[in-house]
Amino acid sequence: MSPADHLAPVFAQYPIEVVDAEGVWLHTRDGRRILDLYGGHAVAALGYKHPGWTQAIAQQAGLCNFQSNAVPMEVRVRAANKLTKFAGGHFDSVFFVNSGAEANENALRMAFKMTRRPNIVGVEGAFHGRTAAAGAVTWGADKKWYEFPRTPFGVAYIPRGDLAAISQLVTRDTAAVIVEPVQGVGGAFDMGAEFLGALRQRCTLMGAQLIFDEVQIGVGRSGWPFAANMYRVMPDMITTAKALGNGFPCGALLMSPPVTDSLKLEGLGTTFGGGPMACAAIEAVVDAIETEDLLANVREVSRYLRETCTVGPVVGHQGAGFLHGLRLDRPAKEVQAALLARDILAGTSADPQVLRLLPPYTLKIEHVDLLRAALEDL
Repeated sequence: MSPADHLAPVFAQYPIEVVDAEGVWLHTRDGRRILDLYGGHAVAALGYKHPGWTQAIAQQAGLCNFQSNAVPMEVRVRAANKLTKFAGGHFDSVFFVNSGAEANENALRMAFKMTRRPNIVGVEGAFHGRTAAAGAVTWGADKKWYEFPRTPFGVAYIPRGDLAAISQLVTRDTAAVIVEPVQGVGGAFDMGAEFLGALRQRCTLMGAQLIFDEVQIGVGRSGWPFAANMYRVMPDMITTAKALGNGFPCGALLMSPPVTDSLKLEGLGTTFGGGPMACAAIEAVVDAIETEDLLANVREVSRYLRETCTVGPVVGHQGAGFLHGLRLDRPAKEVQAALLARDILAGTSADPQVLRLLPPYTLKIEHVDLLRAALEDL
């Protein structure tokens, strides 16, 4: 960043400047063409210059760029109906917001409203956002960046995969358990059906709410509409964002009927959430996933990735779908830098040995072959 720039100096910067993008490719100011396996941090689900998404945004901007939630709009209803149908019918209402953190804030609020209990249980390694409540249930935030003088409620953490700890920590004082079915920042760590099923069983027994944070893994990234569908474990609420708008800022809280029944007018609120352009983006994303058979593509290409890319520094694979972790025999930052020098952009994670891949759902086998060849060179 030059002395003339006025952006707050809080983000580490990759040594590239993107000026254009198309499909799964980024184009830089100095003329490079870079394969994007990071997807803008799990956001660019449809890639770049997707015609249906671009048209939907432009068309809605030409009709009406914004109106508040106090004004009924058909596009908002269509987006809610489409998203709940896409999720498989377990959820009957959607509260549209602006981000994953905001979705998590409202999910936690609903859990406290419904149970009137004092505590939340999270999972070690979790990342849920940087706002007050979402940050309070983010593993390690208090030691790194939380900065608030105290958390707004009591928090306990279950070690990943520890079934015995579930019954010890989830009690009659627990308002909710919040969990990423596949952790993103935590290193593309797959919680697995057994662990998630045990959480569901214990929450039901204790009368606690179960919240799936699918901000990264949701909206098709697993190869299923949501990871809840993949594991066949249904929570009381799902939070999601990132891929939901393909780059247009939006998020959503999906609520099951008992949660919906506990709502009252003005119990939740947002200015920009559910704006017409965001809803047009959501519609376009779900339409593209369904009409272009992108869920099947994610499953096929991610399977090929696992089968062919245990080469070079890669010693194993974890995660699900296109939230994919390459477990390495050396620091992930070294491999990330080496790949970027070969015109492939990937991400790191909180696990220093895991390289995280979050590509657009339009990634093809031929692109995986490029990755494999680059890894073999390392």
